[in-house]
Amino acid sequence: QVQLVESGGGSVQAGGSLRLSCAVSGATFSVASMGWFRQAPGKGREGVAVINPGSGWTIYVDSVKARFTVSHDNLKSTLYLEMNNLKPEDTAMYYCAARRYSDCAAPLPPPVDFPYWGQGTQVTVSS
Repeated sequence: QVQLVESGGGSVQAGGSLRLSCAVSGATFSVASMGWFRQAPGKGREGVAVINPGSGWTIYVDSVKARFTVSHDNLKSTLYLEMNNLKPEDTAMYYCAARRYSDCAAPLPPPVDFPYWGQGTQVTVSS
């Protein structure tokens, strides 16, 4: 089993920055791909960014390209999402997720491909 715990959410004004963290524990050796997803009230869960820690391959949803950066620290078993120039439309609950296989194909894999999830951390951006 893999356990995921997010942190780092909060409330910021438009144009601000936040860094989300996701601590990974349990069978970390089995994790081949990790992602950040978000869900705004009344909307479905949307993929934001995915990284394959072994290769460093990443993919982003178009709306966050050049603003968000996903990274992974193998020594700390932690996934990060650096978010800059935040916009009100980025407001959502952000979740990290993990799976035991990886691919390097677009588009972003859907949430159903990830069996392991954290509890989420809220990001609120005011205008």
